[in-house]
Amino acid sequence: MNLNDKNPYPSTRIPVFARNVVSTSHPLAAQAGLRLLQQGGNAVDAAIAAAAAMTICEPVSNGLGSDAFCILWDGRALHGLNASGRAPQAWTRDYFHAKYGAGASRPPKRGFDAVTVPGAVSAWVALSERFGKRPLADVLAPAIEIAERGYLVPPVVQQKWAAAVTELQSLPGFAQAFLPWGRAPNVGELFQFKAAARALRSIAATKGEAFYQGEIAQAIVRFSQQHGGSLRLRDLAAHRPEWVQPIAQNYRGHTLHEIPPNGQGIAALMALGILDRFDVAGLPLDGVDSQHLQIEAMKLAFADVYRFVAEPSSMEVTAEQMLDGAYLASRAKLIDMKKAQDFGAGNPARGGTIYLTAADENGMMVSFIQSNYMGFGSGCVEPAFGVSLQNRGHDFSLNAASPNVVAPGKRPFHTIIPAFLTKDGQPVMSFGVMGANMQPQGHVQTLVRMLDYGQSPQAACDAPRWRYNAGLDLNVEASMNPATVQGLAQRGHRMEVIDDPYQDFGAGQFIWRMGDPKVEGYVAASDARRDGQAAGF
Repeated sequence: MNLNDKNPYPSTRIPVFARNVVSTSHPLAAQAGLRLLQQGGNAVDAAIAAAAAMTICEPVSNGLGSDAFCILWDGRALHGLNASGRAPQAWTRDYFHAKYGAGASRPPKRGFDAVTVPGAVSAWVALSERFGKRPLADVLAPAIEIAERGYLVPPVVQQKWAAAVTELQSLPGFAQAFLPWGRAPNVGELFQFKAAARALRSIAATKGEAFYQGEIAQAIVRFSQQHGGSLRLRDLAAHRPEWVQPIAQNYRGHTLHEIPPNGQGIAALMALGILDRFDVAGLPLDGVDSQHLQIEAMKLAFADVYRFVAEPSSMEVTAEQMLDGAYLASRAKLIDMKKAQDFGAGNPARGGTIYLTAADENGMMVSFIQSNYMGFGSGCVEPAFGVSLQNRGHDFSLNAASPNVVAPGKRPFHTIIPAFLTKDGQPVMSFGVMGANMQPQGHVQTLVRMLDYGQSPQAACDAPRWRYNAGLDLNVEASMNPATVQGLAQRGHRMEVIDDPYQDFGAGQFIWRMGDPKVEGYVAASDARRDGQAAGF
């Protein structure tokens, strides 16, 4: 990585160098994390403080009813945490077919029949209890203050808030929580969320028990019953986050780590394993050959991920089989450098989201992601405690042959993925790129830029991106080189040039370790596609 090179892309951001740093998609959340570090907390305390603040500052992407995942370096080893929630016990194929017809292929997109058990609060508690230094009440204090006093709504958040009104305004609790004047707030208007402040206080006082067994749980269940939902106290009480061993793929002398299924992080690992068979650095950085190769590798990975990835106990193949070197080599041979293809799945058996990251001068680094999915999630907001509930249940299948078929207590396929990079067993970078299926694509595109082409994290973050959708369909940012866009089209990619980068191309936060954290510290980058900030001291 060459930090002396001038960033070749237009940017509103500069790299941040510090020994203690937090990078998030909202400045107040970054400052909430710094506040904990300045109070003697560590990177875990900072990450939880920032995550809690984000539920208030960017409600278009996450809330108290989110799910979450985390990868962290504790100074000696990596740890993974899967805090995605499970289906209510009432959920079966028959349940949905009886309500929505025999032709329904998946649970609905909005409403209570999209809501699985929220896991984010359990992630905060588990991380705090195992690795935090400060009491949970201190960690949640900045978010409580922001919720009570309010904050002025920033431009990107406001844009997405206003865009959601038509679809969500009639859903239970949405207007009461998020349309305080009968409309979305304008840029610069004060938004207060006192109900969420009440919830955060209760979570802090009970170390999360109120959310899964106490007064908040009871309020969520009453709300669910009032509006035809099937979430019950036993579903919330049974929830436990799971500590997991991250899965990994070597690439260019480094190792990328992701959370194992039920998440889609394996897609990034597979794509890099395919790209490792090519001399990517020998191709012009922003030219058509490099971009075409990355796109085709990503398509091959997604073909398998969408066919095979689900709750691990339901998968026909293992993650190890999907990452097998010989299998990835065989997939790499399918790429035609002159032609875009619509790949099918192989046979490996033969062989709306916020992301944030924090690091401290003692070497702890945290990669954390939480999401309501599809913007405001289900659109359902419990009014007494301001719990905006996710809609992860929409990602279940109602096809009995699918490994991701809905079942009581099962976790759905998940899109949100934190990432972590190491070299020779030592930490290099905590990072993530939020945005549905853009996430593994963002991991691959930014890593290729840093590891193959030596770009800095901020330059890799600012560079124009593409997003693969399905078949031969591709979105590209309007800032991409027109010659590259034309070259991709000539190879058969069906492209739409998009002017709204927030909507289609994700947003990343990156912290790269420069050396001894007590001496050199870190360099951090924050994506200009959000309202965010990297901040440190």
